[in-house]
Amino acid sequence: MNFVVKVIGRVESSLQRREDAPKQGEEGAPLAVLVFEPEMQEALRDIRVGDPLILITWLDRADRTILSVHPRDDRARPKRGVFSTRSQDRPNPLGLHRVTVVSLLAPGRLQVSDLEALDQTPIVDVKAALPGRTE
Repeated sequence: MNFVVKVIGRVESSLQRREDAPKQGEEGAPLAVLVFEPEMQEALRDIRVGDPLILITWLDRADRTILSVHPRDDRARPKRGVFSTRSQDRPNPLGLHRVTVVSLLAPGRLQVSDLEALDQTPIVDVKAALPGRTE
């Protein structure tokens, strides 16, 4: 089976290299901007400042051949299969990020907190985060 994932936007971030990014967004990620394609305006219409969102990205700089890793790149820890980790290196490198909208900068431009994605990372989907839950 083949299918197509459409890029709907990109991340603008001061994070340029993987080694500069925190392992998780809440571990010190800088503010970032989500820049959406113009045709996504209708989909964004009800997003407000303070909304928690689940951002799904395509981790385009990931190594898709890696199947096991040392968790958090700590070589003192035994290797684990990537499906039991949050490693960006995996067969289908989808990034799952819980972010909060900090400001609405302009149509199609949302500033968010807690995003560890690198600059120019493709955005493939956004979902509302469920209240009181962690994804």
